[in-house]
Amino acid sequence: MRWRILLSVMLTGGLISPALAHTGVGQTNSFTSGLLHPLSGADHILAMIAIGLWGVLRGGRAIWLWPAAFVATLLGGFAAAALGLQVPFVEPVISSSVIVLGLCVALAIAAPIWVGAAIAGLFAFFHGHAHGTEVATASILPYVAGFALSTAWIQSAGIGVGLAAEGLIGKFALRIMGGLTVLSGVVLVAA
Repeated sequence: MRWRILLSVMLTGGLISPALAHTGVGQTNSFTSGLLHPLSGADHILAMIAIGLWGVLRGGRAIWLWPAAFVATLLGGFAAAALGLQVPFVEPVISSSVIVLGLCVALAIAAPIWVGAAIAGLFAFFHGHAHGTEVATASILPYVAGFALSTAWIQSAGIGVGLAAEGLIGKFALRIMGGLTVLSGVVLVAA
């Protein structure tokens, strides 16, 4: 049943109007701007924290593998965009990533390790692609390094919050945070 709900939400993600959260960004030519950019978008922060929370909820290797898969595929999407690959539905997929990842946490989806990594990777590619289209190619490496480091840090914060909440309150606390992520994602889409 949970997989049907997740699949339905993922399929309707293509119908969500774009959040256009990645237009008009400022400087994209330094390590510092790459480091700060993920912190400026609620969509990115919410998705990264949800990946960390979902990994904690699943436990085991998911705690480190799903965030690592996200960062690796994020870099792939970034490179694809920097090389000029055009991908449709970037903004709708990014918007739906917050909702879907929040649902994975709220519904305690116990996905196999490889399925969770694939879901993380799918969304990561689109997040990376959106940011890869923004970068001046002359200084891409410092920006990408900062961007990847900041993304990993946000995911680590999600893992830390998830571990603390699970230890103090229990898994139900993580599910509540997942529900709040879903609501935040809906607000972002509606805005």
